[in-house]
Amino acid sequence: MSERLEDIAAAMVATGQGILAADESTGTIKKRFDQIGVDNTEDNRRDYREMLFRSDEAMTDYISGVILFDETLRQNAADGTPLVDLIKAAGAVPGIKVDKGAKALAGFPGETVTEGLDGLRERLAEYYALGARFAKWRAVIDINEDDGLPSSTCIQANAHALARYAALCQEAGIVPIVEPEVLMDGPASSHDIETCYEVTEWTLNTVFSELFQMDVLLEGMILKPNMVVPGKNADIQAAPEEVAELTLRCLKSTVPAAVPGIAFLSGGQSDELATEHLHLMNAAGDHPWKLTFSYGRALQQAALKAWGGATDNVPAAQAAFLHRAKMNGLAAKGAWSKDLETA
Repeated sequence: MSERLEDIAAAMVATGQGILAADESTGTIKKRFDQIGVDNTEDNRRDYREMLFRSDEAMTDYISGVILFDETLRQNAADGTPLVDLIKAAGAVPGIKVDKGAKALAGFPGETVTEGLDGLRERLAEYYALGARFAKWRAVIDINEDDGLPSSTCIQANAHALARYAALCQEAGIVPIVEPEVLMDGPASSHDIETCYEVTEWTLNTVFSELFQMDVLLEGMILKPNMVVPGKNADIQAAPEEVAELTLRCLKSTVPAAVPGIAFLSGGQSDELATEHLHLMNAAGDHPWKLTFSYGRALQQAALKAWGGATDNVPAAQAAFLHRAKMNGLAAKGAWSKDLETA
C-alpha cells in the first residue's frame, strides 16, 4: 500500500467500509467483560480481539481500518501471528490510540482537556515501526447549560491539542483521526438538538482554525465527530431524519471539502440508530467528503454478548460482528433498510 498520507486516508474511507474502534483501555474493556462474566486477563483480551480480526468476511468486506490500544498493537495471536498482521491480511489499515485521556481542565470545573502530547513524537515513531499507519486522539466537550458549559477556553484548549497532535502524526507519516466529541451522554445531557448543533458548529470551526494554524494537510486526515443529537436526558428526542439533516448542515458549514472523509463516532446511540442516521445522511445525496463509521460499542456489543468468553461461541460471535459490520457498510452507501436488520 502507498505510504502517502493522502492515499492512506483515502483507503480508510473506502466506499462501503468503515473503521472498527477496538482501542478500549484495560479499564474500559474490564467493564465490557464484567457484563458477560469474563475475567479481564491479557489472554482474554487477546482472544476477544483475535476473534474479531479473524472474522474474514466482516474484516475484508466492511472494515477499512482498526484503532488499537497500545497493548493490542504489540500482541500476537494464539498461533504467534502479530495481530497487526491479521489486520493487514484483511486489507485493513492498523491504527493506534495515542491520547492519554481527558483530564480536569484547571480552573474550569466540570470541563476537561485531553493530555498526551509530551513524548508523542517518540511514541509515534515507535508505533510506525510496529505497523500503525493512523492514530486517534479524542477531545471531550460537555454541554451543561445550567453551568454555562462548554466554555470557550475548553473548546480552544482541546482544539489546539488536537491540531498539535495532528501535525506530529503527519510528521511521522501517520494519518491523524481528529476526534472532537460533543457528548450526548455527559453528566447533565438535557440539552436539545439545537444546542448540540450550536456547540458542534463552534467546536468544528475552532478545530479547523487550529489545524490551519498548524499547517495540517487536510487531505491526509480523517475527522471523527459526533452526530448532531439531543442529550440523552432531553425532554424531546429528535427523529432520525432531523438528526441527519442537522448533522449534514453543520458539517457543510464547517468541514472543508479537502478532508477526504468523516467517520462518525456512535456516542451513546443504540446500534441500529447509529446505523440509521449514517444511512439517511448518505441517502441524501453526494457530499464533498465520504461519510462512514468509526464505531466501537455499536459494532462490538452484539458480538461480545454472543462470545461470552467461550471458544465454542466464536462462530456465533463472528456472525454477529459480520451482521453489524455489513449493516453499517450498507449505511455508508445509503443502501441500508430496517428490513435488512432481521433478514
